Amino acid sequence: MEVKEQIEQLRKDLERHNYNYYVLNAPEISDQEFDRMMRELQDLEAAHPEYDDPDSPTRRVGSDLNQEFVQVPHRYPMLSLANTYNKQEVADFYERVRTGLEGEPFEICCEMKYDGLSISLTYEGGRLVRAVTRGDGVQGDDVTENVKTIRCIPLRLRPGAGYPQDFEIRGEILMPWTSFEALNREREEREEPLFANPRNAASGTLKSKNSSVVASRKLDAYLYYLLGDEIPGDGHYENLQAARTWGFKISEAMRKVKTLEEIYDFIDYWDVERKKLPVATDGIVLKVNSQRQQRALGYTAKSPRWAIAYKFQAERARTRLEAVTFQVGRTGAVTPVANMEPVLLAGTVVRRATLHNADVMAQLDLHIGDMVYVEKGGEIIPKIVGVDKEARGPQTGAKVDFITHCPECGAELVRYEGEAAWYCPNDTACPPQIKGRIEHFISRRAMNIDSLGPETVDEYYRRGLIRNVADLYDIRVEQINGDDGAREKSARKIVRSIAASTEVPFERVVFALGIRFVGEIAAKALARHFKSMDALEAATLDELLQINGIGMVIAESVIRYFRDDSNRELVDRLREKGVRMELSPEELSAHSDKLAGQSIVVSGVFSLHSRDEYKAMIEQNGGKNVGSISSKTSFVLAGANMGPAKLEKAGKLGIPILSEEEFLKRIEI
Repeated sequence: MEVKEQIEQLRKDLERHNYNYYVLNAPEISDQEFDRMMRELQDLEAAHPEYDDPDSPTRRVGSDLNQEFVQVPHRYPMLSLANTYNKQEVADFYERVRTGLEGEPFEICCEMKYDGLSISLTYEGGRLVRAVTRGDGVQGDDVTENVKTIRCIPLRLRPGAGYPQDFEIRGEILMPWTSFEALNREREEREEPLFANPRNAASGTLKSKNSSVVASRKLDAYLYYLLGDEIPGDGHYENLQAARTWGFKISEAMRKVKTLEEIYDFIDYWDVERKKLPVATDGIVLKVNSQRQQRALGYTAKSPRWAIAYKFQAERARTRLEAVTFQVGRTGAVTPVANMEPVLLAGTVVRRATLHNADVMAQLDLHIGDMVYVEKGGEIIPKIVGVDKEARGPQTGAKVDFITHCPECGAELVRYEGEAAWYCPNDTACPPQIKGRIEHFISRRAMNIDSLGPETVDEYYRRGLIRNVADLYDIRVEQINGDDGAREKSARKIVRSIAASTEVPFERVVFALGIRFVGEIAAKALARHFKSMDALEAATLDELLQINGIGMVIAESVIRYFRDDSNRELVDRLREKGVRMELSPEELSAHSDKLAGQSIVVSGVFSLHSRDEYKAMIEQNGGKNVGSISSKTSFVLAGANMGPAKLEKAGKLGIPILSEEEFLKRIEI
């Protein structure tokens, strides 16, 4: 089989397996076999860029290139639905529809109200060409590249399925409970603010400027409305069943009914059963099924008259506040935690709830012994949402104030400008911070030191073997193999893993240092810009602020970190142990400053390299990728079929347009 045929066959097979797994929930092959086929296709595409296809299944993994979102007008406005919270209001809606249709028989389509981010998908010739968020209802953000990473959204529709040439389908982007819980566990370990619910997590993910991050978070989607001049028929329910055959993920929970009693039955059933679903729901959507009747009923200024959303009541419990404790994390952030009498809430026993920060505590006006109301944010994270102040009596204790000094080391807490949290500044001598920084240093995304975990770090700390991350490199087998040598095998494995960490790339070393507010993306930007630890250590505030993605908070934190003598000594010790303190020659050879300070738009279809490859070249040569043309654009890298609107705007602003050959000559490739 020729290479081109092999690539096309792999793409076809992977698309089929993708549909079976993510839409039908009926996989035919193992995850390992799917991954093997994906790797094979990636290798073939890398070796043969002449067969590039922007809709290849390999594009599902996303890119780590920065994206700038462009505002795109909606062809049809994306209006919000009117909300109702009780059955009487549902009955009122039903009566308004009956009156508005002057007694004509009608059907109601009952659907789940999924709690995510609204999205509009446009297909032309069976291919996904645009994905746009709701925005303000008139226009939204173009998030096409991010949406392409969501496995259940087809990039190309199933051949011969009978879909229209041009149509729009709308739905909800969701983060499944399993992905949400895993993401919050990771954020908790890094001491980043937790997402309150899957909706916020899905929204924050889809707006990421790094599509590889979107891919890693395994978003889901359900589609619920079809629009266009050539859609199959008048029935909304029937249109969605047709869309299912084209390859779209349509909810199995939809039901078409005629009477108010049937609507109530649907509501009552799903108020209980929704808790078994893999994604978050917060209500029921009721729509008049006939699109002809929808048009007859029309719209108010904000919402359609032919649809309404019934919102489920959040589950709430009342219990007694027994105490408030304060936890100190790796970055020194101090988090108040409410300790309560155990109470059953949404199927689990709740004893503790986060109070987030001092501002939240002050708003609640908590007293020891208060009867408090607890809800689960997104039905996962317990939070106190109110206080029953009428229940206060002589037995109620003192008001709970936020502490002023660290409960672990006694240092006076500080609050940085723009931050909600209070911090212990004693990051070199506060035990939770020391151990937390070591745990961060050894983590998989940082130095990736196997066989060490929080319990082992705590043991080594108590024994005095480690007081900072550099001490790890002094650990000897005989110190950790047990009194009788019974743990020698694991001890040797730990020591080998510590030694192997000296080969970790420089950008991960920057992340591993645990500089406050410097996450993985910021660490990568700092490493690529300064290229060595010495240059980063000597960086000025102005130099730091010139880097895309580095704002004042991160820049000042970097300055503070290297201003501390103990931190500079730590870096010197790590350097002595062989930890990488600069980009490797291979990494350096791939970077230049030929495009430094230039903002570049990439547009059109290319033949010599893929769009992503050109964007990577721009970043490697110091340039910045932007999504839209403005007066600040340095030039446009244009392939075939560049959009006429962009071409016209570039001409009006006098922005240079470079061909592939001209661009490659400019960077001398």
